[in-house]
Amino acid sequence: MIRVSQPTTGPEELAALERGLEMAYFGHAANVVELEKALGEFLGAAERPVVCVNSGTAALHLALACLDLMPGDEVLVPSLTFVASLQAITAVGAKPVLCEVREENLLLDLADAERRRTARTKAVMPVHYAGNPGDLEGLHAWAGERGLRVVEDAAHAFGSSVGGRKVGALGDLTCFSFDSLKNITCGEGGALVCPDAETARRAGLMRGLGMQRPQASLGGPPSRSTYDVVCQGWRLHMSNLNALVGLEQLKKAPAFFARRQAIARRYDQALGGQHGLARLPLDYQRVVPFIYTLRVLDGRRAGLIEHLRSQDIETAVNYPPNHLHSLYQGLGGAPLPITEKLGEEILSLPLHCALSDEQVEYVIDKVGEFLA
Repeated sequence: MIRVSQPTTGPEELAALERGLEMAYFGHAANVVELEKALGEFLGAAERPVVCVNSGTAALHLALACLDLMPGDEVLVPSLTFVASLQAITAVGAKPVLCEVREENLLLDLADAERRRTARTKAVMPVHYAGNPGDLEGLHAWAGERGLRVVEDAAHAFGSSVGGRKVGALGDLTCFSFDSLKNITCGEGGALVCPDAETARRAGLMRGLGMQRPQASLGGPPSRSTYDVVCQGWRLHMSNLNALVGLEQLKKAPAFFARRQAIARRYDQALGGQHGLARLPLDYQRVVPFIYTLRVLDGRRAGLIEHLRSQDIETAVNYPPNHLHSLYQGLGGAPLPITEKLGEEILSLPLHCALSDEQVEYVIDKVGEFLA
């Protein structure tokens, strides 16, 4: 079976894990701090502190917690996203307000978000679908004019750029995921890029159950007895083992990005003109694609999924619209017809660095075979 997504690791990650196991302490330690510094340098954002956590969802949760939202405060978010975006909002007691996306790129429709904005709206969470940040500068300008904070769900977008700078180097709060399928992996993990040192200090406290420790213990095994609890917090810290994997993956990131872009370009070249398909207009000079998503038109998606499965090709639907889930029905207020239409069309083809050129051509051939 050609998998739709999978990690790419090697002996370097295995050796790093062996070194970590020899340390006999696996919690938040020196290599997490090292990864935070390395991520800041990679992003070209040394002035924007990075706080590593145990998942992308945890990064979203911490970002929202730093906004001091009150019960009933609203956060604008597209319905076409992974459920983690919404769970992070409700975890801090806020209300997700589900919005439409634009049909051509699956990104938040600001005109629709404006219609759904109320006096209780305090933040907006754009989702960089497939790695595409879109007009992020325009979104920040729109939010700033309305006094809204911006929490970027950049789980798909590690390595992508805006205006010549990497996603995360500018803006308000940016959240990355490093789970096993992302552009780089820590095994599990995530990172919050903060706008200033005070926000990072608060986020760092909250990721560790609100425990404040003496300065001498930071970066090493924590004191078991010397700490003070100063705020509400959660157990969201990144393990030192995960950080060691991430440090090795970061060294490979440029090669990973180039391979993902090459595969996506080949798909575009072969499938872009196929009748019955619509591709996303991604600029691979600045987008590192996490998934390769097409729209399958004319009600033929289920048939294509089954045909590819019969040829040992795995696909995915990223994602079922959240307003159709039992928990979130009605959160958008007005209907979301565009999102519902797209939810029945989108399909992700295999995209990961373990794919060979021959496998990519096989996928292309089998998609064309079905459409013919």
